[in-house]
Amino acid sequence: MKFLKIFKKVVLTVIGIAYFAFALCMTFLLLNYNDYGVTQFGETSLVLIQEKVGVTEYEKGDLVVVESQRLEDYKVGETVFTYRVNSKGVASIEVGVIGEVYPEENAIAFENGDTFAEEFIAGTPKEVHKNVGSYLSVIESQWGFLFIVLVPCFLIFIYEIYALIVEIKYGADEE
Repeated sequence: MKFLKIFKKVVLTVIGIAYFAFALCMTFLLLNYNDYGVTQFGETSLVLIQEKVGVTEYEKGDLVVVESQRLEDYKVGETVFTYRVNSKGVASIEVGVIGEVYPEENAIAFENGDTFAEEFIAGTPKEVHKNVGSYLSVIESQWGFLFIVLVPCFLIFIYEIYALIVEIKYGADEE
């Protein structure tokens, strides 16, 4: 009987540590959002493909690791991710192939003619993780973070308060 209690405690501890490590990682990703709603660590951004894009190599649900570089390092014919901000201030991601680089204006133009200033260039793709973006987009959403991270943490907190009150009122469990 004592073995089962110890085993239960070990299993719950391992699950608890794994859950809190997961919660800390997700919080860290959310705290590193840039101005355009994309997780960014220094020069590296994690772009979630949330809808079909013009370039066929990226599908809905992909996670693309994008690395920015200096404007002079971009080359014609290179695939680039950019940010487009609409009149309401909502940012979206666009993918295109560079048709022209304008170093004197600090801008690039896609082959289709769309032009982007350097501040709206996310960078070039370095890695693609198929279907990981679908899971990450759910976790990083407001409702996903609420129900996957915050609500369980609140329930654990309430249970710990309950256990403390029971221990104070009835004393420690003696065996």
